[in-house]
Amino acid sequence: MNRRTFHRTVLGAAAGALGCQLRANDTGHFQPDWTSLSTHRIPTWFADAKLGIFIHWGLYSVPAWAPTTGQLGKVPADRWFVENPYAEWYLNSLRITDSPTWKHHVATYGEHFDYYSFMLMFNKSVLQWDPKVWARLFRRVGARYVVLTAKHHDGFTLWPSRVSSPRRSEKLSAERDLVGELAAAVRSEGIKMGLYYSGGLDWTFTTEPIRTVADLFARVPQSADYAQYADAHWRELIEGYHPAVMWNDISYPKAGKIPELFAEYYNTIPEGVINNRFGVSLSDYTTPEYAKYDKITEKKWETCRGLGFSFGYNQIEGPEQVIAPDKLIALLIDIVSKNGNLLLNVGPKADGTISEIQLDRLNKLGEWLTVNGEGIFDTDPWVRASPTGGTSQIRFTRKADALYAFVLDPVSGPDVTIPGIRVAESVTVRVLGSSADSPWKQDGNNLTVNIATTKEHPYATGLRISPLPSAV
Repeated sequence: MNRRTFHRTVLGAAAGALGCQLRANDTGHFQPDWTSLSTHRIPTWFADAKLGIFIHWGLYSVPAWAPTTGQLGKVPADRWFVENPYAEWYLNSLRITDSPTWKHHVATYGEHFDYYSFMLMFNKSVLQWDPKVWARLFRRVGARYVVLTAKHHDGFTLWPSRVSSPRRSEKLSAERDLVGELAAAVRSEGIKMGLYYSGGLDWTFTTEPIRTVADLFARVPQSADYAQYADAHWRELIEGYHPAVMWNDISYPKAGKIPELFAEYYNTIPEGVINNRFGVSLSDYTTPEYAKYDKITEKKWETCRGLGFSFGYNQIEGPEQVIAPDKLIALLIDIVSKNGNLLLNVGPKADGTISEIQLDRLNKLGEWLTVNGEGIFDTDPWVRASPTGGTSQIRFTRKADALYAFVLDPVSGPDVTIPGIRVAESVTVRVLGSSADSPWKQDGNNLTVNIATTKEHPYATGLRISPLPSAV
């Protein structure tokens, strides 16, 4: 088979997975026609997954420090980068003289301690890590997929990459194949494995710190060697680890070969998904960060956020910064009711252990999902996410012929009233986790359910209503 025939065969298979056509470019090579990429359908596994675990782990996990300034979106833009609460941005914050991180670093390690000296400490710490412990935890929580930061903005890779930064003399890679070991452990638990890659930032290629939002995109390396480096890294990840998710961050160099990467990816993993952070208009899903949509959105989306203000582990975060269990559970329900997934971040310590407060939140979420997961996983949005008006603390999902109604606030009385629905006389209502049906009555356009005989619910209460009621 000659090169041209091979090129067309490989891209043809990818184009078939994407639902797009092939066309010849000016050089006679065949490429996908990206104008028809919008016909690519989200694979069922991703639409049904609802909950993923994000993991930010790297050199920044050694100092594990950032000021607890506030949550993204609630801190003035002129303060965000100088007082950055993202611990994984440690190197950028360190480059800003007199920033809180710079002061902490000088006091703790000395003014001349190079950030990349943390590499020796990290490689020593991870010798204690057991990926199976993480995988079992994520399965208990109920996560359907995991996304690991294979390379964050500092350029350090969690796999033994053959591609080194031309701007650093030393090899910036973990000595253990952390990507490969975690992928094997996660998949053994029946969980999909995805990979994050910082395509838009690599601080080995730039020395000027990011101080403003304008700087953020101005600092994206656009040199030919960076584009080749980023492309080569993604190819290593695709070929070596077959990620179920390509989770790129910030953007991508203009000279990068995005069409070819996408084609190779879908050819290799037809059931894979690609996020919207490559800086191109076409993607499988959108990724609001520490934010969510306020209505049902037809295009699949995924909220990503940390349990606290930071993605990377921050040793000084406490209960004031970490989301409470009831808020976390309500957040997941709200996102799912509007056709979203929650990619919930865990920031491990350098040795791979997870802090007690993060474990507490994960365990409480997992316990709640053990009881209520049938109304979360494998569901679709109903005709509306909440009762008319949008202020009610009730959210809806549906599965086959059943409607699930979640009361976000703890229920204090014996009755729960669900506005704006009418049910058939044959309907059955059951509190999730209960084996008995609950008495109910139709009050005009409201359904009132008596749950006095069921267990007390410290968090959100889920009800299964079947057959599907009518919305009014």
